[in-house]
Amino acid sequence: MYEAVHARPDGESTVSRLALTAAEFGFDGIVVRNHGDADHDRDLDAVRAEFDVDVVDGIEVRAEDPSRASGYVGNYRADRTVVCVHGGTERLNRFAVEQPAVDVLADPMADEGDFNHVLAKAAKRNGVRIEFSLARVLRAQGGRRVRAIGDLRKLREIVDHYDVPYVVTADPRSHLQLRAPRELRAVGSAIGFEPEAIEAGLAEWGHLAARNRERTADAYVEPGVRRSAVGDRDEKRADEG
Repeated sequence: MYEAVHARPDGESTVSRLALTAAEFGFDGIVVRNHGDADHDRDLDAVRAEFDVDVVDGIEVRAEDPSRASGYVGNYRADRTVVCVHGGTERLNRFAVEQPAVDVLADPMADEGDFNHVLAKAAKRNGVRIEFSLARVLRAQGGRRVRAIGDLRKLREIVDHYDVPYVVTADPRSHLQLRAPRELRAVGSAIGFEPEAIEAGLAEWGHLAARNRERTADAYVEPGVRRSAVGDRDEKRADEG
């Protein structure tokens, strides 16, 4: 299972500190998805080796409108393993789910955002994962937490009904906000999620990273097609979206 984190300067902790805590909590890896460049205090290969935990270089695009978001996605797609778009408005949510180049629509219910069957069908068609963020359930209080729980339940019903791919995160911005998988399972159960669904959403970050890394390999031609190790002929193989 993986967690998607914000490191310095978005958050308060370094990549190394987040990786250390994630390893202690039993995660297989973290996706660093800052809104811009993360302050990598050390080479990622060195961090992976020291803490025996995967560190995935991602990005979370934040933009005022779809045209700017499109430019950012185009700029970062070739350089980052996982590309997320922060939603929260009708226009940005729609943009994200209609772009096969986007891996994850992050926090679609934030601000005035909403999610419906039209967006669900588009997300499934284009392989865009929908994020269930437990951040406000864990860290907000009062009415804001109640609204967050209601939003997550509505989102879960739509995602389940249309069998849309999804990810789960606590969206930590420091190592102190990281929660172990068992804690996230417990939180999920309290608001109506099956423990297995929380586990699947955490694992999906790792599946995305593995798929995208494979697609950047020299042998990759297109979904379902790999270059054979023998000669130059192409060889078809099943490729999960």
